[in-house]
Amino acid sequence: MRKGDSEEHVCMRVGVIGLRMGLHLADWCHKVGLEVVTACDRDPERRAVARAQLPEAALVEQWQKLLEHRLDGVVLANDVDEHAPLAIAFLDRGVHVLSESAACVDAAEGERLLAAEDRSSATYSFAENYVAHPHVRLLRQATEAGELGRISLTEADCLHGMSPDEVAGLIGDPTHWRGRIAPTAYCTHTVSPIPALTKAWPVQVPAFSVDEADPRAAVVMAVRLSTGALALTRHGFLQDEPTATGAGSPYTAPRRWPSPSGPPANGPGPSASARKAGQPPKATHTRRNAPLRPSPSPGNP
Repeated sequence: MRKGDSEEHVCMRVGVIGLRMGLHLADWCHKVGLEVVTACDRDPERRAVARAQLPEAALVEQWQKLLEHRLDGVVLANDVDEHAPLAIAFLDRGVHVLSESAACVDAAEGERLLAAEDRSSATYSFAENYVAHPHVRLLRQATEAGELGRISLTEADCLHGMSPDEVAGLIGDPTHWRGRIAPTAYCTHTVSPIPALTKAWPVQVPAFSVDEADPRAAVVMAVRLSTGALALTRHGFLQDEPTATGAGSPYTAPRRWPSPSGPPANGPGPSASARKAGQPPKATHTRRNAPLRPSPSPGNP
């Protein structure tokens, strides 16, 4: 609620930018009691589709028009590589920001975004959905209960198995945001759960392409954490990886899942091999060799 509003006025006024995933998020805004008063998309066809769902909202082509509205918050669901400048503009006007897919595309943008959030009266939130996955929540409960002791090594994967033509269609098109961003940029599904599990922050992040012959396909990051521990993350597109056995192999995931219902139906996500310091592995692990498809969940466009 903004200053000057009556005590009875508690419904937040929000805007939505990007009406592909944003239309889905606008529906959730209504479900939780938020009022979507304006929305934006450069595509007139998407605005036309949105009209039926948002009959009372002002639908505009340029995001700058949303700055003219008296908004409490804004949902950024536009192209991934355009989030940070918009987030900074709204934070500087005291508007709360929810970024749907990725916060920034490089370290310089990240620093500017953090500075904007620090000086703003509003808050910045990041809608990363992998921290809410059941297996991540289960590991978080175990770490918070002290069942795992000190976490020295964490591994997390988000690897999609797709045909070469499908991969090229996603990351080879320079008109699409996946074709414009650096291969390291969309690391959120693997990196975000690590602070949630360890309560630590990255302090050093060397990153490497898996194969220099195809440098955009997949990336490995070695994340040094503020606790002194290490996290290894892998994200991108790898098809038909050879089976690797042994707890020390570069591609490992638990064969036995802690839940009686087994692994999630769609496997990409943190396969954390968080191990007590100095404790030898109790079992041999192997990575399932089935191709993985991108999750249809809201945070994985």
